[in-house]
Formats: sequence, structure tokens, C-alpha cells
Amino acid sequence: MNIQETNQVHEAYQHILQAEKNKKSVAPLTDLYPGITIHDAYRIQMKSIDQKVKDGQNVVGKKIGLTSFAMQKLLGVDQPDYGHLLDSMEVPNGGTLPMETLFNPKVEGELAFVLKKDLIGPAVTVEEVLEATDYIVPSIEIVDSRITDWKIKLEDTVADNASCGLFALGSHPFDPKGMDLTKIEMRLYKNGEFMNKGTGADVLGHPATCVAWLANKLAEYDVKLKAGEVILSGALSAAVIAQKGDVFTAEFGQLGTVKVSFG
Repeated sequence: MNIQETNQVHEAYQHILQAEKNKKSVAPLTDLYPGITIHDAYRIQMKSIDQKVKDGQNVVGKKIGLTSFAMQKLLGVDQPDYGHLLDSMEVPNGGTLPMETLFNPKVEGELAFVLKKDLIGPAVTVEEVLEATDYIVPSIEIVDSRITDWKIKLEDTVADNASCGLFALGSHPFDPKGMDLTKIEMRLYKNGEFMNKGTGADVLGHPATCVAWLANKLAEYDVKLKAGEVILSGALSAAVIAQKGDVFTAEFGQLGTVKVSFG
């Protein structure tokens, strides 16, 4: 069965909430509710976000996940997913993150778009995304899962706010006009050791394609991307596990670097 019933959506929301309160990961929702659908999962995500907003946090943007074909294949899906960014999730470039506040963090490098105009689907194009962008900035996303050992399916990560943990933005904004975002290269280092690299072409062929996808997907829920929001457009390479004492640096060539440490 699916979990369309309101009480089961609430139960699933409470399941994720308990993980946050107790700082202890929990079993996958797909094990507890075998019939859970993507629509159910987004309802659970929104219930959590709505409650956090009521508690005083603010939505400052969105994140796009599963933008690489390798990750889509891993989870057996053919499209990305998304989650919400809250002001409580942003950490300073160069900041140190306390491990006790996290579950099982991994680090990704990606491009962030900051909008100056609203984007309203369902027919947003790459050109419209670039026109609506105030600036781009390099970023690090710390993905984290409330689900034990990252044993997730698509419905689990969607319900868990697309496994969003924290994010850090680079210090210098750049105008994307006149830049070929597909050729921007990101190199990720852990404790000074090169881990992996990727380019803008690795996320649906173009980072702005990811943002257009999100604007059009959100139209299904009567939601728009708003001026001033930060949009994390998707990891340019594989996520790397973070442990206490690790220092991560993501180098984006002319766009500069982003750095976080785990204490």
C-alpha cells in the first residue's frame, strides 16, 4: 500500500524527526512503508520544512540532487530530485563543522546560482535561467543522511530533504554571462590529497539545465524559484566521506576555492 493517508505521512515524518532529535540514524522508510511513492516522499519533506519554518527557520534556496547519470543509475531513477536549503544550513567558507551535529556526512563540490528574478515553470529554458541569475559562486555541499549507512532508495532521500546537510559558498560572485559553464572544472581535495574532479558538463550536460529542470518540476507543486534564492545545481563529481579532523578544499579554477573542516 502507499502512504497517502495523512496519519501515515505524519508517522513517516516523525520517524525522520526522531533521528534529528536523538542524533541517531533510523531505518529506511522504504522498509517500513514498502508502497511509499515519490509523491508521498515529497509530502513528508514538505511537512518537515513547513514545521522548521514555523519554528523560525527560513528557506533560502533549493538543492538539486542526482544530477549525474551515474547516481541516477545507482538508485534506479531517470531524473534528479530536490530539497530545501534553510538559513540554519549555511556555514562560512573556511568554517569548521562539529561532527557531533552530523550523521554520516559526505562532501561534494558544485556550482551555486543566486537568482535576481523569479523562475516559474513549467517551460523554463537554460537561457531564462541565465537571464534570471544574479551571479554564480562555487560551493561545497555536505550531504548527510538520517537513514542508517546511507541504505537509501529515491523515496528515502526525497523524504529526508534530498539528504541535505549543510552548505558553504565561495567568497567571490561571478556573472555567468559570457562564461561556458560546461567547461568549469572542479577539483576536490581531502587533507591535501586529490580525490576527484568534474566539470559543468557532468550535471545534465549544463548546470543551468539542472536549475531549469527544478523550476519546471516545482511547477507541479505550484512552487516557484524566488529572486534571492540560492540554488545548488548538483555535484560535479562523486561525494567523498568526511570524518573528524578532515579538511576539504574544492578548487574551481578562476572561480576560486571553497574550504570546510570537520572538528
